Amino acid sequence: MTAKTGARIVPPADPCCFVVFGASGDLTHRLLVPALYNLAATGLLPEAFSIVGVARAEMSTEAFCAGLREALSKFATRKVEPDVVERLLACVTYVQGGPEDEASFDRLAEKLRAIEAARGTRGNRLYYLATPPTAFAPIARALGRTGLAAEQNGAWRRLIVEKPFGTDLASAQALNRELLAVFEEHQIFRIDHYLGKETVQNIMVMRFANGLFEPIWNRDHIDQVQITVAETLPVGRRGKFYDATGALRDMVPNHLFQLLSLVAMEPPSRFDARSVRSAKAAVLDEIQIDTPQEALRRSVRAQYLAGKAGRETVPDYRATADVAPDSTTETYVALGLMIDNWRWAGVPFFLRTGKALCARRSEIAIKFKQAPLSMFRHMPVEHLAENFLTIGIAPEEGISLQFNAKVPGPSVAIDGVDMTFRYKDHFEAEPSIGYETLIYDCMIGDAILFQRADGVEAGWRAVQPFLDAWKEAGRDGLATYTAGTDGPEEAHRLVGDHGRRWRPICG
Repeated sequence: MTAKTGARIVPPADPCCFVVFGASGDLTHRLLVPALYNLAATGLLPEAFSIVGVARAEMSTEAFCAGLREALSKFATRKVEPDVVERLLACVTYVQGGPEDEASFDRLAEKLRAIEAARGTRGNRLYYLATPPTAFAPIARALGRTGLAAEQNGAWRRLIVEKPFGTDLASAQALNRELLAVFEEHQIFRIDHYLGKETVQNIMVMRFANGLFEPIWNRDHIDQVQITVAETLPVGRRGKFYDATGALRDMVPNHLFQLLSLVAMEPPSRFDARSVRSAKAAVLDEIQIDTPQEALRRSVRAQYLAGKAGRETVPDYRATADVAPDSTTETYVALGLMIDNWRWAGVPFFLRTGKALCARRSEIAIKFKQAPLSMFRHMPVEHLAENFLTIGIAPEEGISLQFNAKVPGPSVAIDGVDMTFRYKDHFEAEPSIGYETLIYDCMIGDAILFQRADGVEAGWRAVQPFLDAWKEAGRDGLATYTAGTDGPEEAHRLVGDHGRRWRPICG
């Protein structure tokens, strides 16, 4: 069976066993199972396929399947067809075990050999680490000890690692060393669900498949770039995790830097994993922050105070359960970065992300330089609208171009207008989780949308000066903002110092 995507016929993925560690957790039920269901519904899962759930909880395969069935009823993004559900759950097996239980990996090895013989999956195995980060290295070591990571007799073995990949540069480097001691780089897929979004993937197509854009994609024509990932949700019940992490670690080295690298990278020599990932890592290495003073000058960190975000009344961040009453963890961060290369010299890249803001909005906005007004100097034209090319990621996926046009009438009046393309208006596509493309790519061995070790480390290397400077500063410089607003006033001064202003989040 094959699936039709646009004008392409897409074949099913390779036969394999999909082994999920942490299979009883929220990630599996809320995201992975609905994504696998969508792949099954569109004919992209192979006939020779098996799901093996691994978790500490003691339960039967039947009980595990019942939980997955319930998860689909809650979290599916499309109509749930009973025959597809039954076909998917018929290939599920549960194995009890944890990273510290060495015997469980021997049981897993035995179970996999039996499943592979029965279902004809050819020995191909995809291991998904849907676990806390502390379990990543122990699981990898156990897979190596039992021979489960070794590729032999033409069978492939691949490892999907969720974020956060480290908490700073040193921990990311240490985790890379641990994983690469067991797996080869081509076997490791460091996943970022943002790259599963159609609009994010379309950045490369928009830039490099259109002669309209690439010739003007440089410092001669672009004035600034703004990347925004704003959330209305507060920290909520994630206080323990968030207070140890913060907005910078949680969002910047992965989500925001992935967007930045796609916008700013040099054209790859070809559209393959090696070329694309090399170009992305190279541009992250060109972000230069030389001193702690510069890091403080180019950044704003803040915590939200009580207010109303969306329909929710939000307490002070420090009043959240499991958050320290004297916490200095940031729930908002804004950065002003410069990329030290020929293409982008002098062009500021402004990044911001935060919790409990006034609207949910994820976008990349590229502002082109202003046209001179000299031609209209004898006419009543005081200013021109700003020329923004905006790539919308959430809540709507699409691309918008703002430009100037004459207002109808006998006199010359100019106003800004928008030309907008929305995915949902042009393409027929079922709602997705965002993980479908990423899981499918892992199954066929296409690593374009995944980070390589050097790319991960380049992202942390760019973030590390801010972590160090903020740790040294302590409470000094930590701003506040009211929940339900667009962030702290200090963030507006950050871009104002460059003679620019943020695009509005609210409204």
